[in-house]
Amino acid sequence: MDTQSVIEKLKEQCTIVVFGDSISRGVIYDEEKHRHSLLLESFTNLVKEHLRGVVFNAAKFGSTIVEGFQRLQTDVLQRKPDIVLIEFGGNDCDFHWDAIAENPSGQYLPKTERKTFYELLSELVAQLNTMNIIPVLVSLPPLDAEKYFRWVSKNSEQAQENILKYIGNISRIYSWHEQYNAAILRVAEETKTRLIDIRSSFLQSDDYTKLICLDGIHPNKEGHRIIADKILQYIQTNYTFLLNNQPQISA
Repeated sequence: MDTQSVIEKLKEQCTIVVFGDSISRGVIYDEEKHRHSLLLESFTNLVKEHLRGVVFNAAKFGSTIVEGFQRLQTDVLQRKPDIVLIEFGGNDCDFHWDAIAENPSGQYLPKTERKTFYELLSELVAQLNTMNIIPVLVSLPPLDAEKYFRWVSKNSEQAQENILKYIGNISRIYSWHEQYNAAILRVAEETKTRLIDIRSSFLQSDDYTKLICLDGIHPNKEGHRIIADKILQYIQTNYTFLLNNQPQISA
């Protein structure tokens, strides 16, 4: 389908599916309740307020891209989407920290190895393209390595000592996570897939750590506002006709 035909179709009716993990789901860590909970003002809900058409949130807490593929048909394709916003990686790069804290001399793999993550993300993009569905990749917001280290070690001095034996230094948590973001950028470049780079928006703030929850990885309420603004900027630039009003976008 040529570009003009796609645009004409979207002008008539547009269905968008947000596909990813807990960040897209709108999960935050609520410090008052001392637990994870759903944020009403999640970026998906904020963006939805300004769009014509239908927006489905098919993101799932804890999901990796492997698990995403397992629910692609039921959670995404059955919705007959025109556009799929793809946000995976935060869980894929994660390790089983409790096991590392127990035995730092063991051999451990991330939940999804980088090569597998890259290959599956490329395959997901290819599948959507063959069905004339527009894939849009979303980069990962940066994690706060210090907060995340305290979170996965559960503030246990012994666990912290053992985890450090395994990873070497806390900054490696950030760099490891960043390598999965690099894989997303690589897929976007190699497949000529649209990319919304929310990571840059976080890093351009005065102190991005203030946009991250106590657990070190989930954006907080203000972080979700940053993501929503970036997505709306993208839509305003590329698909203005999808907006039902002109959002007030932060500078």
